Amino acid sequence: MRPLDWLVLGGALLFFVVYGLYKGRGTGTVKGYLLAGKTMPWYAVALSIMATQASAITFISTTGQSYVDGMRFLQFYFGLPLAMVILAATAVPIFHRTNVYTAYQYLELRFDAKTRSLVSLVFLIQRGLGLGLTLYALAVVLTVILGWSDRVTTLLIGGLVIAYTVSGGAKAVAWTDMQQMLIIFSGVFVALGTVIYLLPEGISLRDAVSLAGAAGKLNVVDLSFDWKSRYNIWSGLIGGTFLQLSYFGTDQSQVQRYLTGKSIAHSRLSLLFNAVAKIPMQFLILFTGAMVFVFFIFERPPLLFQQVELNKIHSRAAPRDLEPISHQFNAAFEQRKQAAQGIVEAHRRGHPALAKQSLAEYRQAQQQLDAARREGARLAEKVDGLPGFNDTNYIFLSFVTRYMPAGVVGLILAAVFAAAMSSSSGEINSLATVTVIDIYRRHIRKDATERHTLRASRIATAFWGCYAIAFAQYAKNLGALIEAVNIVGSLFYGGMLGVFVLAFYFPRVRGTAAFAGVLAGEAAIFCAHFFTQVSYLWYNVIGCLVVVATALAISRFRPGNAMIVPSERSA
Repeated sequence: MRPLDWLVLGGALLFFVVYGLYKGRGTGTVKGYLLAGKTMPWYAVALSIMATQASAITFISTTGQSYVDGMRFLQFYFGLPLAMVILAATAVPIFHRTNVYTAYQYLELRFDAKTRSLVSLVFLIQRGLGLGLTLYALAVVLTVILGWSDRVTTLLIGGLVIAYTVSGGAKAVAWTDMQQMLIIFSGVFVALGTVIYLLPEGISLRDAVSLAGAAGKLNVVDLSFDWKSRYNIWSGLIGGTFLQLSYFGTDQSQVQRYLTGKSIAHSRLSLLFNAVAKIPMQFLILFTGAMVFVFFIFERPPLLFQQVELNKIHSRAAPRDLEPISHQFNAAFEQRKQAAQGIVEAHRRGHPALAKQSLAEYRQAQQQLDAARREGARLAEKVDGLPGFNDTNYIFLSFVTRYMPAGVVGLILAAVFAAAMSSSSGEINSLATVTVIDIYRRHIRKDATERHTLRASRIATAFWGCYAIAFAQYAKNLGALIEAVNIVGSLFYGGMLGVFVLAFYFPRVRGTAAFAGVLAGEAAIFCAHFFTQVSYLWYNVIGCLVVVATALAISRFRPGNAMIVPSERSA
């Protein structure tokens, strides 16, 4: 980090906090604090929705995921446009017209108090876990750059987020998210442009794309059907649609963003904007990771990208353990580099036979290099005495801090910080809202005054910020964070989606049937997770279908009068 980088990063962080405090001033009512008084324009809501989802994990782990596993993760988002259209037509008008603060208030209007409380608790558990992962992703940043401990970094960023979120509530979160998202967009384009610029002389973008494809890094679409495969066209379109419906339709961290819209039309526009913009954004981020892979074809990468662990290996491992691994890695790197140059030359000269031979050598060298990295990871586990070593989350940042020019490093890190702060603040704000509205004011202080509820909301916001800082310490060995955070969500989202499907589309289902359905759906999801090898994207489908089937079965054997779905009723 050079002085210019520190200036850019420090200036961005100061701006975020000051801007959030400024925009959140004068928030003196519960509605103003939790829903920004429903005054936000569609473009601010749209960017806030995107910013809440686009955490630091998006930058740090998605690029690393592409480096290691290729771009097939993009299929995860294929169901998003359809989900956004469905939610714009259904959830948005229902939530707005019933004047709810949370999605789970609607469940009491539609079913009963116990169903509302159960789903609220499910949300608090899963979003609380996700919040810890989100905050830890930023700890990875400063650990790589400064060598600070995880505790120091989480305290720093957590404290900054708490400062303006506690003060200004949803209004501060939404307007700050908008500015942070603009920084994130800038960071994405600058990162990709800089990676391409840094490719060796004589290697064109076309050559880079060819080399990435030859190594299997441009595998955007996988048409095969496999329950065990995490990312293919079917899991993306079906499982992904269910997951996106769950996340944007039942997770308060997203519902609260579009409830701040000044009208149904503004909230709908915000979702439709994300339907159009999200996949191209994720494509650019994943493509950046693929180009980083090509860069390291010609520039020797470290055996392991987590420098702290690599230093431990050098200082603690016996030479007889490390030397053969390093020798295999270096030899494979040289062979891959020569083969890649051979592929480029053969294509330019029009020699298909030579290109085929070089391609075979290139792929063989890549396999040897990957094998050496796996052996290095095992050695790191042996040195530390801990299983599950994974350096995916360190790949992109190692590249940024070592090779990018002054100023650009600061901008990209500012984008990473912006992503972490925007997602964390939105999640903290939503957790506090559910805690106060669905738990505290519903069951503990039913007669709470406006002033008391506002004070309780600020206290709950501070509590969840502190919780995130504490829980982040346990997210160290969860592998690629972009997968970990979505796996955690998928353990709960199917059950949450199922109960809202019942609420919207099955008017004869009553509260007890819905309550039992959620329990059955969650049981089915955890059974699938622990006892099968089904990919996590299918958990959302399994959970939702089990909830609906269970509730319908109970309703058939315990028939009752049809429920009237609330449409204009006040919460």
